[in-house]
Amino acid sequence: MAVKVKLGNGNARYDANAPRGSRARRPFWKRALLLIVTLTLVAGIIGAITFSYYYHQYERIVDDRLAAGPLFVSTSQIYAAPREVRPGQHFTVAEIGQDLRKAGYNVNPRMGTYQLSGDSISVKPGPASFHSPDGATITDDGTSITKITADNGVELRTYELEPQLITGLSEDKNRTKRRLITYSQIPKVLVQAVTAIEDRRFFEHGGVNFYRLAGCAFEDAMSGKKECGGSTLTMQLARGFFLSPKKDIGRKLREIMITLQLESRFSKEQIFEMYANQINLGQRGSFAINGFGEASQAYFGKDVTRLNVAEAAMLAGLIQRPNYFNPFRHPERTLERRNLVLKSMVDTGALTQARSEIAQGEPLHLVPQNIDANEAPYFVDLVHDQLNYRLGDTTQSGTLRIYTSLDPDLQKAASEAVEAGMRQVDEEVRRLHHGEANFPMPQVSLVALNPHTGQVLALVGGRNYGQSQLNHATSKRPTGSIFKPFVYATAEMDTVRGQQLGGSVDDEGNQSGGGLFTAVTPLSDVPTTFTYDNGRSTYTPRNFKGSFHGTVTAIYALAHSLNNATVSLGQQVGFENVAALGRASGIANAKGTPAVALGAYDATPLDMAGAYTVFANGGVHINPWMLKAVRNDKADIVADFTPEASQVMDPKAAYLTQSLLEGVMNFGYGVAVRQKGFRAPAAGKTGTSHDAWFAAYSSNLLCVVWVGNDDYTDIKLTGAVAAAPIWAEFMNRAAKLPQYSDMQAFTAPDGITQVKLDKTTNLLADETCPNDYMAAFLEGTQPQSTCSRMGGGSGNLGDVLGSFSGVGGGSSSPDGTATGNGAGNAATDGNAGDGQERKHRNFFQKLFGSGDHKNDSPPPDSPPQ
Repeated sequence: MAVKVKLGNGNARYDANAPRGSRARRPFWKRALLLIVTLTLVAGIIGAITFSYYYHQYERIVDDRLAAGPLFVSTSQIYAAPREVRPGQHFTVAEIGQDLRKAGYNVNPRMGTYQLSGDSISVKPGPASFHSPDGATITDDGTSITKITADNGVELRTYELEPQLITGLSEDKNRTKRRLITYSQIPKVLVQAVTAIEDRRFFEHGGVNFYRLAGCAFEDAMSGKKECGGSTLTMQLARGFFLSPKKDIGRKLREIMITLQLESRFSKEQIFEMYANQINLGQRGSFAINGFGEASQAYFGKDVTRLNVAEAAMLAGLIQRPNYFNPFRHPERTLERRNLVLKSMVDTGALTQARSEIAQGEPLHLVPQNIDANEAPYFVDLVHDQLNYRLGDTTQSGTLRIYTSLDPDLQKAASEAVEAGMRQVDEEVRRLHHGEANFPMPQVSLVALNPHTGQVLALVGGRNYGQSQLNHATSKRPTGSIFKPFVYATAEMDTVRGQQLGGSVDDEGNQSGGGLFTAVTPLSDVPTTFTYDNGRSTYTPRNFKGSFHGTVTAIYALAHSLNNATVSLGQQVGFENVAALGRASGIANAKGTPAVALGAYDATPLDMAGAYTVFANGGVHINPWMLKAVRNDKADIVADFTPEASQVMDPKAAYLTQSLLEGVMNFGYGVAVRQKGFRAPAAGKTGTSHDAWFAAYSSNLLCVVWVGNDDYTDIKLTGAVAAAPIWAEFMNRAAKLPQYSDMQAFTAPDGITQVKLDKTTNLLADETCPNDYMAAFLEGTQPQSTCSRMGGGSGNLGDVLGSFSGVGGGSSSPDGTATGNGAGNAATDGNAGDGQERKHRNFFQKLFGSGDHKNDSPPPDSPPQ
């Protein structure tokens, strides 16, 4: 029978036996709700499965990345030479404290500690120091060092401070530079600046700021651009380590997945530390600046721990668009962006309004944009190459501490001198090429050594490392006249050994030379064709502007860089002997031909700097060196390097050659440096071929400057005009540094005598001959008669002809006046060699234009006394 059930108020009934299609249906909203719940559950399950899949997939990616090694490459660090402190040096204990703190003392106790107390500082090197654990106490009087005492109470003459970090080797082919820092080293104000402008809720959210992300998505959709992004610091870090820079929805989702992985593994402080080391903050030269540690040095020249509010805000402002806000190129944009960060820091409560306004009023305080001065990139590249050659792949295994020869103060002086000097060279070049188009602008190199140790103290390999990484300090070029001293040195060596010059006959049949060689030995400077290669080849040099001077003294010939006189001397001593001395001095390509006397063969500026150590160092040649030692991160010795040295000349011969080079500086073409204000005792030589050279040294510093065109075209400027002023600019700056301020007169070895000669007669000067000059002689070879006997006629003919012990023929004074038996060959300024018929053009004539080696521009009419 049928059963009826009454429900509720009786308005709705359910009949179990009623036909299926006649039952009452659920309301629509209930069915819709049920569907939504069901779909949501299904979507949630699918989403959870998908999320779990991708989460674990990216977990493996992150695991693999972390398992591969540290997130950042541990690059080797390049350190400068230790600074030497001496009593009497203009240096204070406060400055020493700053120097030590910069080197890590009191910041890293393993490096060392120091304690300032009034007018003294106590220095205690740590186990990670380059030095032995011996400490010292240094005292000053407010301006200079007065005393240095070792820990055991012994008074010291010198003490070396901890070497300063120059830079790290770049990490990869992209030339990335970074200085790793820890979270504890990051100043609080920098953390506040970064979070204020980039991610204000960084320390609160779980890695993804969904509210901000949604807002940016809407903003990008409305604008049609992809500029907002909404990424948190963790998301930026995830993108930088794992993803490409391409912007799309898929990348954003992957970014979120990696972000969640990072947030689950690391604390906020660890994430910020990784971010602070990873973030790109611009470009400097050819190097990418990554991380706040490197950026602080690149832009402000200081450690990140010392950043102030304005500096921290500037670095934080660069994060968004580092190239657009480049402070060196767009300072107005940088200031505007920095001030926006400072205002944002007020909004977050990090700064008061007053403090923010003070910081907004500060200038940028950028260090000069001279990467050569601050990081010596050409020098560092050479060090890197030498490490690869000597130690192989060990340079990439962990962090090595590479201790070098570089003096940062002198490197700065070198870079500034090159920058200033090349502005003048450019003006000269533009003047010469007036009206011409597409003429080359010259390049430059400067190498500075300690002449007694071979230590490379400063090196500039080009005018702008960012534009060209070609190192001109190691590029081979014809040396020109800076090679000529080796001709005269060969003759001096023969004299010391007691060997006499063989003499020579010029085209007019005049005899010159013979006897022992001295500063006043007569040399023939007349048009001459020299034969070599068993008479099969000829060489016909000419002087500057084709002028010739007849018979001249050796000291005059070198001071005025006379080509024919020098080649004539080279013939007398033997061209192969000259070349052999050049090779022993590091000029490997020198060959025994007449052209060798004029520097026809190639050498690098670094080679020539090493070659001149022979004259400056008592005849000892020292190979220039840059690497001193290599340590690992535990301060264990990996390698120590010893300079290579060899005695190639007798000390007396070296000093006699040096004396001739002093004449170049005082009354020859080197007088250009005197006109630039450099007054210290010095010896050197100008050089001009297609390039301009100047090589010279003081008692404590040797410097070689080269200027020329990369395409080997003629620079059309002499060494005296292009290179010598840069040398003078550098040496004037160096002389102001405490460690190079004590430039002294050169000290002669035993067996050398210094005499005062009359300029007119080249005889011993007395009170009747006030116009005189100093010259050095091997004892027993100096003139014996005085100028008064010669000039007054009181002497006899034997006195006159025998006035030079071991010297035959006549001579001429430093101003070119001919005297003695050679008076008949007095100088003429005609173009004596221009119309001369020449034999077949040999290899050297083809290469150097008929053997025409230009000389240097003439010195002043009145040479300095």
